[in-house]
This record gives sequence, C-alpha cells and structure tokens, in this order.
Amino acid sequence: MLKLTNCSQALFSAILFILVSVSAPVSAVYDRNQAAPVEKVIYGQVESIKHVTQTQLVEDRNVGWKTFGGALVGGVIGHQFGGGSGQDVATVLGALVGGAAANQYGNTTRTLEYKLIEMMINLDDGSQVMVIQDQDPGMAFNAGDEVRVVYLKGYVRVDLAM
Repeated sequence: MLKLTNCSQALFSAILFILVSVSAPVSAVYDRNQAAPVEKVIYGQVESIKHVTQTQLVEDRNVGWKTFGGALVGGVIGHQFGGGSGQDVATVLGALVGGAAANQYGNTTRTLEYKLIEMMINLDDGSQVMVIQDQDPGMAFNAGDEVRVVYLKGYVRVDLAM
C-alpha cells in the first residue's frame, strides 16, 4: 500500500484544490433537437450568395488534466527513491518534473475551419437583410430562391421556403 507523508499529502491536496477551483462547467447556448420559440418569420428572395471560409485557432482545454496526470505520475515515481526526508524531496521533485514535462509536451493547438454562406435577401416587406450562417450541404441556396427568414431569440436562421 502506498503511504503518503505529510509533504506528499499537502502537495496532492494543493494540486487537487487548484484543479477543482479552476475548472468550470461549460454549457451551450442551445441543445440539439431542442425547440426554440420563434419571434417572427418573414419570407423573401435570395439576391446574392457568397461562400465564406473562416478558420479559428483552438487550444487544447485538457492541459490542466495532462499537467495533473504528469505531476501525479512523477510524484509516484519520485516516491520510489530515497528514504525519510530524502524520499519526500524526491516525491516533490518528481511531481514538479512530471507536471512540467506534461505541460510542455501536452500543450497542443489546432485550427477549425468553418464553411459559411453569406446571403443578401430581399424581404417581402421591401427591406433587405444579410445573413451569415453555417453552410448546410443538404440545403443549397442559389440566387433567386424563395426563402424564409426565421428570427429566434438571439439569432436568425434562413431556410428554403416550403
């Protein structure tokens, strides 16, 4: 059985406290397949379309967990060396080296590419509106298409008129 010394317990408690206090739940604005109240629907005709590609740099959100895992493994390995206070020092050094190594080599970034469509729409009430939304491969828009502009709370969606 692994025996934790006072120094090891303090280190483990500090790391656990930091991880719990820093992590916060992330929630989406809306869920898939969820009904949303419609504020209004206006019909119109597409005047022009433009396909747009947007790239976004995304950082890895699991860096904290990777650092924690590296520190934990490093601490366990360091605990195997020395005896008495030397073992405590080896445990702490192992945790620091393991955490630093995991943080250095576990930090990854990547890019996401979004395909968007920009539409200029002449509405039936005589006004014009420009909408940029995600490109849906199942719903191709062309100039001259009859569409409906659905205003929802906080965003707008354009669909082909039925």
